[in-house]
Amino acid sequence: MPGFGILRHLYPNAVPRWRRIVAQRYYRHNHTSIIKSMAKKSSKKKGALTNTIALNKRAKFDYHLEERFEAGLVLEGWEVKSIRAGKAQLPDSYVLLRNGEAWLLGATITPLPSASTHVVADPQRTRKLLLHAKELARVFSATQQKGFACVATALYWKGNKIKCEIALAKGKKQYDKRADLKDKDWSRQKARLMKSSS
Repeated sequence: MPGFGILRHLYPNAVPRWRRIVAQRYYRHNHTSIIKSMAKKSSKKKGALTNTIALNKRAKFDYHLEERFEAGLVLEGWEVKSIRAGKAQLPDSYVLLRNGEAWLLGATITPLPSASTHVVADPQRTRKLLLHAKELARVFSATQQKGFACVATALYWKGNKIKCEIALAKGKKQYDKRADLKDKDWSRQKARLMKSSS
């Protein structure tokens, strides 16, 4: 009768039953909690990375954001490719209403080096926003009031479409900004204290 070493070469999956059971128990005992925690972390990261393209963090600091709207965005092919590569930014971007249509100004989409040469790629071109008539009327009436503006707060994926979140915003005073900074610092310190105590 051939030895176990020869059988192992002939049948690589033929491991004795007791070895399989011991290996499974060891693996289950030592690795399930690690695998679960890794799965949770990776799912959170994936969700965050796949949906959000760009955020306008400055808008939250400079304005009180009141009412938010989801708008479609009219883009060219090179812009979509650049957005997929993570080349979109929303610093100082705002919404302009003209002739019953909404336009996004100040958003920067840097063209890729491989963009077509026959297309003039303007990184800061004015892009049309797609909103319902009622939403346009609401934004228009709000921006006519003193102290209100309409700013772009985020670009994100919704399915295979790129959406822009816009918000009606009221400018903050200097003391409001200082209070926000104090609150942020205090929340950071609280988190540090909680972390060090546990």
